[in-house]
Formats: sequence, C-alpha cells, structure tokens
Amino acid sequence: MSLTSLSDNTVVSYTSDMRLFCEWCRRSDLVDPGRVTRATIRRYLAHLTTRQFARRTIARKVAAIRRYFKWSVANGLATVDPTSGVSVPAGSGRLPRVLDAREVSGLLDGAVGDDEPEWRRTRDDAVLEVLYGSGLRVSELCGLDVSSLALAVGAATVWGKGSKERRVPLSEPAVRALRRWLEVRADVVPPDQGDALFGNERGNRLAPRDVRRIVDRRSPTPTHPHALRHSFATHLLDGGADLRAVQELLGHADVATTQRYTHVSRERLSAAYRDAHPRA
Repeated sequence: MSLTSLSDNTVVSYTSDMRLFCEWCRRSDLVDPGRVTRATIRRYLAHLTTRQFARRTIARKVAAIRRYFKWSVANGLATVDPTSGVSVPAGSGRLPRVLDAREVSGLLDGAVGDDEPEWRRTRDDAVLEVLYGSGLRVSELCGLDVSSLALAVGAATVWGKGSKERRVPLSEPAVRALRRWLEVRADVVPPDQGDALFGNERGNRLAPRDVRRIVDRRSPTPTHPHALRHSFATHLLDGGADLRAVQELLGHADVATTQRYTHVSRERLSAAYRDAHPRA
C-alpha cells in the first residue's frame, strides 16, 4: 500500500484498519485479494455498523481499504477494485471543541505545582504557547528542530502532512517562552538527539503522548492537545481573519477543511446572540 503522501498518524491508523479488515476476511476464508468483491466490502460495512463504529471511523477504514486495492490493482494482485461504487455515509459533521478565553488563560497562565521542576515548567510553557499561538498539529510541534526557529523575526518552519513545508508566525509570548526554554534545553536534550527542539524526561525527542501529558497536567478542564489548534483557528476567524489566510496558517490543502471553523464561529455568534439579546 502506497502511504508516502500521508502523515505518520494516518499511516498508523490505516495499518490498523487494514489489519482488522484482513482478520475479518480470514474468518470468511478470504485470503486472496482477488477474491474480495463489492459484496464483500458491503458486508464489511454492515459488520462495522453493527459494531457501532462512528461514521467518521467507518469512512476512514474504507479509505484505507480503497487505497490498498488501488495499489493491489496497480501491482497485479487484483484485477478489479471492489471498493469502486461503494459509498459510505458522510460523517456526523461534529464541531471541534473550542476553548474559551478563560480556559486558554488557565492553560497558558495557570499556576503549577511547587514541586514542578523548573526545566519542565519552562518547556511546557513553550510547548503550549506554540500550540495555541501558531495552531500547529501535535506531530508538527514534536518535529520542530532548533534550526526551525527564526526568533528574531518571530517565525518557524514546520513540516506538515504530506511532507509539505510552511512558515508560520510565532506569537510574542511564544517567542519569549522559547527563548527561556533554549537557555535550559541543553540540560534536558542530550547531544544524541541532534537538533530536536523539545525533549522529554528520558532525554528523547518529545512525542505526542508527552504533549498529551503536558496538557493534562496544565489544563484546569479536561481537553486534548488538538483543541488548541481548533481554538487558534476559531479565535482568528472570530477576530475577523481572512479564511484563506487561516487556511495557509493551518497548512490545509483544501479550503473546505478550514471552512468548518466558520461553522464553529457562526455557532458561537448564535449562542452569544441567544444569551445576550432580550428578544432572542
């Protein structure tokens, strides 16, 4: 299966999806890709629905299977793509979770425990300021190197999905937090980690699970790291930013992906209207 254009997280998800599909096929005595038919795919969809997978999850699993059979046909393992003509119900259109100003302030400026090591407090400040201030994906943040930064001009170079490079602005609080972190970075990140910007307690490059722990420690309300990216985009649009500019900042290939944040903003405006207008 050709996965070169996909992010690491998508590759992991697709691999898991295909493993489950293969196990299901094996139980039906289907071990040859050429024997899988359109009816097989539809039975598998019914199986997933019966197991109450979310529609978004089912759509992703079918996308993995489509990609596999496209590769199989191209490489002579199958003569027909059985996913051709198979439609999947659209996802629920669930709106992303957005933090309000109080929650963002609590996350970025809230008090930390007295027993918190100073280096970890400094690193966590920088991680959170960059996530919210620049709207990075967690994988993009973890992939940052010291050489990615241009603090003098308040910018960073990141590698997004499909290995696409883009330059993003850094907020003033993020620049200050990064400067403080760089003063102590060498005490945390050993030379064998090369140019890695952030490290964890074990001296390895920061990983997504480490970022989740940082958010869990610092957030006064339950949330997740990607909520900071959602909040970044929504708060920009609430403030009047141009949709295309937000698309560029987020690294979205398709503006339609960015447009969902306009739905969030409209919902927030509607809620404000209902709460504040005497005739609403």
